Amino acid sequence: MPLSSPTSRRVLKHRRAIQIDAYAREDGLWDLDAHITDIKTRDISTASGVRPAGVPVHDLWLRVTIDRAMNIVDVEAVSDNVPYPGFCNTIGPAYRAMIGLNLMKGLRHELKQRLGGIAGCTHLTELAQILPTAAVQAYAGEVIPVQGDEDVKPFQLDHCHALRTDGGAVAKFYPRWAVAHADDSTT
Repeated sequence: MPLSSPTSRRVLKHRRAIQIDAYAREDGLWDLDAHITDIKTRDISTASGVRPAGVPVHDLWLRVTIDRAMNIVDVEAVSDNVPYPGFCNTIGPAYRAMIGLNLMKGLRHELKQRLGGIAGCTHLTELAQILPTAAVQAYAGEVIPVQGDEDVKPFQLDHCHALRTDGGAVAKFYPRWAVAHADDSTT
């Protein structure tokens, strides 16, 4: 179901697009290729000159290579269009500081420590922060079993509102792992 119709006439001024493609590699590793663009619908003046409508203000790429345990083993960052050419587009190598991090264990905190503020690019770091859920989606059913087995709780349970073990979805689709809701107890 789409969003409701706007209640007022409106004009598109800016579009941010984010795309993440996940690739299984022949060597057993996975690449997450993330891309972010910011595009204005009008010419804009910046300190570095006029940016024509439709030409990206930001056109940034981040490739993170991970192993099956979601450890980051390689990183590449490229800035094709930036507001300050010759400056913004020199930060790419700094993103190799992500090597050794795990997407599922404190990634956001470590990104802030290693690449926050002047140590990184706001937009590339923001892009890196959404990689964990993209990796989980890529791994689901391929690397991470989604059904679990008799003795292993499926990874996705208790990680979102719908799949809480005391909720209806788990009772219906994962009855083995359902627990009684605190309000359901009888006295």
